[in-house]
Amino acid sequence: MYLRIGQTEIIPKRRIIGIFDLDKVCYNRRSQEFLSRAESEGVVLDVSGDIPKSFVVCDHPYHPQIVYLSQFNTATLQKRGESDKPEF
Repeated sequence: MYLRIGQTEIIPKRRIIGIFDLDKVCYNRRSQEFLSRAESEGVVLDVSGDIPKSFVVCDHPYHPQIVYLSQFNTATLQKRGESDKPEF
C-alpha cells in the first residue's frame, strides 16, 4: 500500500517511520536538532508546494532515513495511512 504525502509524492507505507506535527516541533529541542541535521545532510525534501504542516520520516534504501515536508496535517496523513483505499 502507498500513501500520498504531498503534491505528486507517493511513498510505500512500509517505509514510514513516523509522522510529526511541525507546529509542535518548535517546542522540542531534540526535534529541532533532528530536522537541522537532516537538512544539513540533504535528506529533507519539501513536497508540500505550500506551507508545510507536518513531516514524514521514512526508511530509505540510500540513506538511513529521509524526511518529507508535507502540506497535510498529521490527522489527514494518519487517516490516509489507516485507509485501505489507494491515494492518488
